[in-house]
Amino acid sequence: LQVISLIFPGDACNAFGHLIGGADHSIVTLTPAAFAEIDRGRFEELMALDPALTEAMLCDTLLQLAIAQEWIVNIGRRVALERVAHLLCEIFERLHAVDLLEGDSCPFPITQMDLADATGLSIVHLNRTLQELRGSGLIVLRERHLTIVDREALENLSLFHPDYLRVVPGKLP
Repeated sequence: LQVISLIFPGDACNAFGHLIGGADHSIVTLTPAAFAEIDRGRFEELMALDPALTEAMLCDTLLQLAIAQEWIVNIGRRVALERVAHLLCEIFERLHAVDLLEGDSCPFPITQMDLADATGLSIVHLNRTLQELRGSGLIVLRERHLTIVDREALENLSLFHPDYLRVVPGKLP
């Protein structure tokens, strides 16, 4: 199993995949999830009738592309500590965007195996990296909750700049 993306509440999941012949990957949920599957013809009809929906779907596609590009950089150019810290910052920022933070904390159902797969690390290396982040006082990861103790320091460590997450309808680049 290779984790190639994380989908959060409000994200479209492979919205245009069925338009190009279907997905070449599977989708797994870590928590209970509600979803809707839309018939291709009905989807095309809705897109033709509603320019705002078309723009929102385009923005979501651009956002997913920006995230995928950042993940490539993460795996290809960052050391383990930067990779993990960057992914934690991204998760935190994306949950903030959909109002799912609880102060400096958020629900965190992602397992160490999933984090290892998402960052291209072995489970042992991932565990050591999380221990280093905890030991540095940057995060607390306990009982399926993540607390970022020093967000600015974690962002600086990971070279995280949230600009790539800022694709919104009405403000296309």
